[in-house]
Amino acid sequence: MSKGKKLIFRLILMVFTLIVLLPIIWTFYTSFKTTTEFLDNPWALPKGINIENYKNALIKGNMVGYFKNSFVTTLMSLAFLLILAVPTAYVTARYKFKFSGAISLLFMAGLFVSQNYIVVPIFLMLNKFQRFLNQYVVFEHLEITNNLIVLSVVYAVCSLPFSIYLLSGFLRSIPKEYENAAKIDGCTYGQILSRIIVPMSKPALVTVIMFDFMEYWNEYIMAMTLLSEKKWTVPIGLANLMEQQKFATDWGAMFAGMVIVMLPTMIFYAFVQKKLTEGISLGGLKG
Repeated sequence: MSKGKKLIFRLILMVFTLIVLLPIIWTFYTSFKTTTEFLDNPWALPKGINIENYKNALIKGNMVGYFKNSFVTTLMSLAFLLILAVPTAYVTARYKFKFSGAISLLFMAGLFVSQNYIVVPIFLMLNKFQRFLNQYVVFEHLEITNNLIVLSVVYAVCSLPFSIYLLSGFLRSIPKEYENAAKIDGCTYGQILSRIIVPMSKPALVTVIMFDFMEYWNEYIMAMTLLSEKKWTVPIGLANLMEQQKFATDWGAMFAGMVIVMLPTMIFYAFVQKKLTEGISLGGLKG
């Protein structure tokens, strides 16, 4: 590639980088401005650091509670997902048995089913199951449709097709000689998976965790449908905060809430971006 073409590509990349970075930078420094400063000139830098915006967002806007709900839900969802996805991807990628092709095809078909399209059927099924359980004294007060654990299971199951797709492509690239050597040493299938496959699949696992972490953290529709106000997650809490502060004309608190929502994903990505790139380049996205 000639120097002129390289220069053009670099300029294009710089332009796209600025398009992405400028709104983020603007949101960050606007979160420290007072409402008067924002109304005077939304684009100007703040005259000082106004921490009160973050206090209003965290305490008055109850972002602390929403943050806790999102954190717990995301961790549980990732745990359920890995427990389900890793063994399934290992079996479908490494072993051939009756109906193995049909099972793999079924999972791949799930890639084309958006979670948003099945929100209502999931809610109706959970609601019906709750009414059935509430008939018994033991489960009289059990909540299914307002439960963070149930929401985590729904998240994990809905993201299984994409996660299995990523993991299967990576697992197929691992030489079978490692498994054969482990079998000679007397390892069971479970030991092969936990001691050989999982450690060698760290780049692919980080890729799956990163994608699904962002999906769970930012998911809105399912959480809004299944949860009541006390158990709202961060995206719903942010939408509620934006509505409140928009009418209260507290723009600083609204932007502070946006920063609070963005920070976890940005920090998480900063720590895992090397493994994420490695996982994609080593075959995490190959079919």
